[in-house]
Amino acid sequence: MLNIAEAYAYYDQHINREERFRLLREHQLRIPGSIHPIDWELFGSMLTGDQGRQGYGSDLNEHEVKSAAIGSSFEYQYHLNGGMKKLQEDKVVQHIFISYSADYKDVLVRMLPGYVLANIFSAWEPLLAANYQGPFRRQRFRRSIAYGTVVANGQLVMQIGAGKLVSHT
Repeated sequence: MLNIAEAYAYYDQHINREERFRLLREHQLRIPGSIHPIDWELFGSMLTGDQGRQGYGSDLNEHEVKSAAIGSSFEYQYHLNGGMKKLQEDKVVQHIFISYSADYKDVLVRMLPGYVLANIFSAWEPLLAANYQGPFRRQRFRRSIAYGTVVANGQLVMQIGAGKLVSHT
């Protein structure tokens, strides 16, 4: 069971920050380009009741939290040490995809089980392995899941419009 009210309360107080945004506009300063990922992870934790995970791996014990502007793809990043293990884990944990408007007034939250994305993650395996080979190996491996893939396969569990809770499951 999802904790919609608790997640929305956190959004309303810490992410929507309407008074701060009003002051920034009044003083002709730009609204920062993004909310820090830890805020979205805390939002996801409150929504699901899942706790944060220590060390490298999914953001929460049983959930990976991704956020991006509405219409944008969701980036996954794997590090040299532990990347393959995390990629395998991504096949089984739940994924929370948070899409937001530029002013954070509109937010769409979708959930998708990792097994639905397993073919995508499996296709990344040889690319990830090659990324860490040879003299030009890299420390990080980055790939993205398209917004359309998430919309087509994910379940919309929460929608915020104009800063207000519009719908939820």
